[in-house]
Formats: sequence, structure tokens, C-alpha cells
Amino acid sequence: MLHVRSIWNGAISFGLVSIPIKLVNATENHSISFRQIHTEDGGRIRYRKFCELEDREVTGQEISKGYEDADGTIIPITDEDLAGLPIPTARTIEIVAFVPEDRIDPLQMDAAYYLAAGGAPAAKPYTLLREALKRSNKVAIAKFALRGKERLGMLRVVGDAIAMHGLLWPDEVRAPEGIAPDSSVTVRDKELDLADALMDTLGEVDLEDLHDEYREAVEEVIAAKASGEAPPETPAPERGGKVLDLMAALENSVRAARESRGEEPEEEAEVKRLPQRKTSRSTPKETGGKKSTSTTKKTASGARKSTAKTSQSEKKTTAKKTPAKKTPAKKSASRKRPA
Repeated sequence: MLHVRSIWNGAISFGLVSIPIKLVNATENHSISFRQIHTEDGGRIRYRKFCELEDREVTGQEISKGYEDADGTIIPITDEDLAGLPIPTARTIEIVAFVPEDRIDPLQMDAAYYLAAGGAPAAKPYTLLREALKRSNKVAIAKFALRGKERLGMLRVVGDAIAMHGLLWPDEVRAPEGIAPDSSVTVRDKELDLADALMDTLGEVDLEDLHDEYREAVEEVIAAKASGEAPPETPAPERGGKVLDLMAALENSVRAARESRGEEPEEEAEVKRLPQRKTSRSTPKETGGKKSTSTTKKTASGARKSTAKTSQSEKKTTAKKTPAKKTPAKKSASRKRPA
């Protein structure tokens, strides 16, 4: 961190406590950048800045800022005009409140920075603020000015450091009006059951294991062309047919996720049974491990009228027997009711 160049120097205002700090970027961009070139000869394409009034190219030293009014008039604004703004956050991160972290809408999150202590005198107040944030389980809301704009920030503890997330102002976040489907949609419990099963099967992931596969593929293409070789061919992604049945899509997703995790195939039976459950949740489970919903309804009432040892052939024989008067008592007890 000591070798990272600071982008802003100032102080944290914590009541009457002032903590000198240096603002450094907490993230870095690893995206591959390209140049624009002339297709025919590979020459670089550059943009040049021309003055509309004089119709000539101008240098950077001749360029300044200006605000365009509604009627098209340009009002010049100098760096001295901005530096002299009467706001206390010009060189200060002013803490205005402490709130629970869940009060911050993630939609407001912007760029992230680390706040490094600005020298030995800042060590004690810096540590004080850090430990106070830890013990309170809250984050600090602050106002600061950066790149010609006053901004909102959230200070929180990351490891042994204090980090600051730039926040959008509340009026900069659009309301989600007109985003959700217009028509009302009913989601069945069976569909939610399968969605839950899919979420459980996918489980969690260690974010450290994720990487930018697109960037790696672009690097391979660049390396191949630089060495005069043909770029590696990327296999076309498999595209299945258009799935119209949401339940079938969920079932297939759960099955594929379980297979990718190397789980036992018998778990597929559970996935197939989920959308077919029509009995109440109070139905007792069978101990044999097998379920037959088609026979349960047919045999539920028949189980009360016949014993477990009566076979189909005994039912037919009973119908041809003589009345119960000539039948021994033990047998008549089980044959009083016709099959």
C-alpha cells in the first residue's frame, strides 16, 4: 500500500477530531484496452482538438473549462473558481452520521477507496475511529469533494484499514418504475420448491475462485497472433431447444447442477417427484423408500375391507363358497364381507 500513489490528500473530520489521511484507489482495472487503427495499413487513429471559431488545432495548455447555458452561451469557469468554493469538504471528509450498514442501498454504491493514515500523528486518531466503527457495528456517512464535485461516502472497516465507498446521492438513483412485468403472474408452490432445490444444489461459491475467462481468452488470441499462429478456436456453446415448460426447465437445471457436483444419481428421483406432489403434506412417508402415488388412492379404502394376507385368487374362491353357516367359525370371520 505504501507504493500506491494517493489521488487525494486531506483529513477526516470526526467531531472536533481531525485525522490526516491519503486517499488511494481500492480497486484496479484489469480490462484489456485496444487502440483504434486504420484497417488498410494499421496506422493509429488519433483525435485532434480544434477550435470552432479559429478552425485550427489547439494544444492542452490552451484548453480550459466552460459551462454551456440554455441559450448556448459559454460561461468560462477556471480552476481558481472551483478551488474557492465556500464548502467545508474541499479538503475534508466530513462525517455527518453513523448508521447501520443495511441502511445503505447497494444501488448507491460507487467507487471504492482506502483511507491511509497521513503520517505518525494520524495513527492514534485513525485507530480510534477504526475501533469505534468495529464496536458499534455501524458505518460512517460522510461528505467529501473530489474531481470538482461534492460526493457522499460510506466509511467502513476492512481488515485493519478504513475503506470508503463513494455513494450516489439519493436523487441520482432511479426508481424501478415500469421495470417489473405489467401482468400479474402466479408462481405455484411446486415451482418455488424446485427453485429452492436449484438454489440449494448450486450452493455457495468462494469468490476467490472466480476469474475473468473473457480476458484470459482475449490474451490467448493476442499471444497467438503475436507469434504468427492461428487464434485458438472456441467451441460454439450448446444451445438446447426453446423451453416452454418452466417446471421442465427447473428440473433439468437441478439435475445438471447435481451432476456437475458429482452427486449420486438417485437424487434425481426427488427432483422428478417435486412437481407431482398432489397429496397433502401430512401424508405419512413409506419406510421402504419407494412411493406409488397412483396405487395409494386406490388401495386406501380397500385396506379396511380385506386383510393383508388375502390374495386375488382367494377373493374369487370366496364368491363361490356356500353361506357362512356351514363355514368354520375361524374362516367365516374373515369372509363375512363379499369381495
